[in-house]
Amino acid sequence: MPPITNDWAEHLKEEYKKPYYKKLYQTVTAEYAQKNIFPPADDIFNAFHLTPLSRVKVVILGQDPYHNVGQAHGLSFSVKPGVQTPPSLVNIYQELHEDLGCYIPNNGYLTKWAEQGVLLLNTVLTVQAHKANSHKDIGWEEFTDAAIRILNEQDRPIVYLLWGRNAQNKKWMLTNPKHLVLEAPHPSPFSASRGFFGCRHFSRTNEFLKEHGIEPVDWQIENI
Repeated sequence: MPPITNDWAEHLKEEYKKPYYKKLYQTVTAEYAQKNIFPPADDIFNAFHLTPLSRVKVVILGQDPYHNVGQAHGLSFSVKPGVQTPPSLVNIYQELHEDLGCYIPNNGYLTKWAEQGVLLLNTVLTVQAHKANSHKDIGWEEFTDAAIRILNEQDRPIVYLLWGRNAQNKKWMLTNPKHLVLEAPHPSPFSASRGFFGCRHFSRTNEFLKEHGIEPVDWQIENI
C-alpha cells in the first residue's frame, strides 16, 4: 500500500498509530500474500491520492470495491478503461443524461471526476475476488470514518451524495452547517427506480457549488 503523501497525510497520521490500523495493515498484507484481492495494492488509496483534502468539494460514498477481475482501481463506482460499465454506473450515467444532458460514454473510468475534487470513497477499501463484502469489519470502516470526520470539519462548502443505506448510515457524522447532504436510493438495478432516477443530484450539486462561488463539476465522461 503506497503511503498517502498529499495533505490527507497530516490529517490521517494519528490513525496509523492506533491498534485497529496496525491489525488492519497486518490482515490486508496477509490477504494480498495468500489470496486474489482487489484493487491492486498500489491502487488502494487512489481516492485520497487523486483528490487532495484541500480540493474536495463533492463526496460520493460507495461500499466496497468491485470484486471481479480487472474492475476495481480504488475509486467508488469507477472501473478501469476497457472494462464493461457496471449496472449501477450505467444507471448513474442514465440519471446524468436525464439531469444534465450528458451523453452516455463508452467507459466507466471516473478519474476525471476525482481530479476535479469529487472524492470517490468506498467505506471498505479492499475485497477478495468474487466475494462481495469479504473485507467488511476488518478495520477499513474505522479508517474511512476518520476521513469522513475530517471532511466534516472542513470550513467550506462540501456536497455529500449518499446513495443507498450503507452510505446513508454515515449521515449522523455529517453535522457541518456549511455542507449539503443529498440522499437517494442506491443506483443499483434493484433500487434505482425507487427514487435514484429523478433525484437530480448532479444539477443540485452544481447549483450549490455555484451559489458558493465554487467551480461546478464537469460530469461528462468522454469516450475512450
